[in-house]
Amino acid sequence: MSKLKQNKPKGKSSKQLTKYASGAMVQLRGVNEAQKRLIAKRPKLRRKQPEQALEQAIQTIPRITNETVAEHREEVLSSARKYIYPLKHSTHKIVTISLSLFAIGVVIFFSYCVLALYRFQSTSGFIYGVTQVIPFPVARVGDHFVSYENYLFEMRHYIHYYQTQQQVNFSSTSGQLQLNQFKRQAMNEVVDEVYIKQLANQNHVTVSSDDLNNEITLLQQQNRLGSNNKVFADVLKEFWGWSVNDFKRELKQQLLAEKVVTVLDVAANQRAQYVHSLLQNGGTFATLAQKYSDDTSTSANGGAYGFEITKSNRDISPVVVNELFSLKVGQYSGIINTGDGLEIVEVTAITGDEVEASHIFISFNNIDMYTNPLMAKNPPHIFIHLNK
Repeated sequence: MSKLKQNKPKGKSSKQLTKYASGAMVQLRGVNEAQKRLIAKRPKLRRKQPEQALEQAIQTIPRITNETVAEHREEVLSSARKYIYPLKHSTHKIVTISLSLFAIGVVIFFSYCVLALYRFQSTSGFIYGVTQVIPFPVARVGDHFVSYENYLFEMRHYIHYYQTQQQVNFSSTSGQLQLNQFKRQAMNEVVDEVYIKQLANQNHVTVSSDDLNNEITLLQQQNRLGSNNKVFADVLKEFWGWSVNDFKRELKQQLLAEKVVTVLDVAANQRAQYVHSLLQNGGTFATLAQKYSDDTSTSANGGAYGFEITKSNRDISPVVVNELFSLKVGQYSGIINTGDGLEIVEVTAITGDEVEASHIFISFNNIDMYTNPLMAKNPPHIFIHLNK
């Protein structure tokens, strides 16, 4: 085509142009004939039939035999390892980081708790909850560790009562002195509990569920725990910050100490039995009260209480009140264990729902008389500093 353009004459007539066009057409026909001959010389591709293509594809698939199965398996696994190994590495790294963060968190948490308990002696609800789960020790008695939770249990009800009922400000100077006193008192109580339990184990003394329930029932019957269970629970929460189970826990410990003293104070038991035998042999109640009763406020008056007693009287032990209202005028009771001593009571008059009575009281030794020797043998090691 470039040749045609080069041979095109300029400024020619129409006749000359017609002649030129005819020559160009001849040249084009020559080019087309040459192209046809070139195409004709190309080999013709034969289209494969679908059956032939499928057969050929099948023949190219590698055959797996017993001899080559291991080789093919390794080939497949090797192609997958490039994806598995990075994933394993990533998972291992995540696990390592997670465990490291967890370990750091545990260390920080325990460090905070140790400082709060042993340095700052916190009594907060959070720290108390921690000690209920983790048995941090506050003291050691022989081979036995005293739980920090026991100490906080006692401390928190003191603090609650004096803050809510007495409006004591423990941030003040006088409040701090009072708080230090409570700390020492609470520590003495939880340490004594350990020695009391040792004495109980040695003398096979226990407090059963029946013992606990009977005591609570008696208190409820005399309206000493409120008119109903809800009132009782509300009073416990308001005054001491306790639940009913907290109250039972404290009462059980108290009953255990009383039962231990009852077993160990042989002299008091013998005196009470001797006085009761004298009554049975015709002795005069007033005379025996003057001679044997340890209650100096009533012994001079022949053991007379000096006031009328009702079923809800809180100045007299509930077991004594219960016994008084089962007697008639002139009758005396058997030996009654009040926890802090042994009593024998006599009804002298009954007026409606009130009675007048006298008693002979034989006091028990203080529990310290039995725990002090154990303390001298195995003195406690306190883990916190208690200011005097």
